[in-house]
Amino acid sequence: MFEKEYYIHQKALVETEQIGNGTRIWAFVHILSGVVIGRNCNIGDHCFIENGVTIGDDVVVKNGVSLWEGVTIEDRVFVGPNVSFTNDHVPRAKMFHDKYEKILVKVGASIGSNATIVAPRVIGRYAVIGAGAVVTQDVPDFGLVYGNPARLQGWMCECGKRLVFVNEERAKCECKHEYVKNGSQVSPVRSSGPTGQAQISNK
Repeated sequence: MFEKEYYIHQKALVETEQIGNGTRIWAFVHILSGVVIGRNCNIGDHCFIENGVTIGDDVVVKNGVSLWEGVTIEDRVFVGPNVSFTNDHVPRAKMFHDKYEKILVKVGASIGSNATIVAPRVIGRYAVIGAGAVVTQDVPDFGLVYGNPARLQGWMCECGKRLVFVNEERAKCECKHEYVKNGSQVSPVRSSGPTGQAQISNK
């Protein structure tokens, strides 16, 4: 029988068996049985993950994060320390719902420490959310937002560097990725490298 290879700290409480190879789960984490976690993830100390949460591959969730039902984290997302997710606009004690508001964090996005994401929300691919931001609107692909409430402040490359657009139309990052802007949307023109993606470190 194939045995999965992942690490669970002896002081973590992990009720799910749906964990990908190479994932590391550290002390004082509590993960409920209905959670799905992909490969090569890192879940920091004192995190809580509720039923119905799905986490993709190569995700980093730093210390003190709670992920509630309705949250989906795609591949290569970074969630900073003490980020807060919500799933109910008007929570009441002892009042439960059949369905909760959803938050989708798309591939490669980064969320800075102590940010708050107010559901329902979609955080776009490779978006960056600044530390302490309160996100009350969807964030576009490659968007940079910060503040309270968070506002669009610029655009980011896959590699994590800020983009500078020439004539508000095109940008070329020093990593050779190129982008085109059409109104409030930014799209990649082409990517360099054998994988077609910038190499992003999660360390």
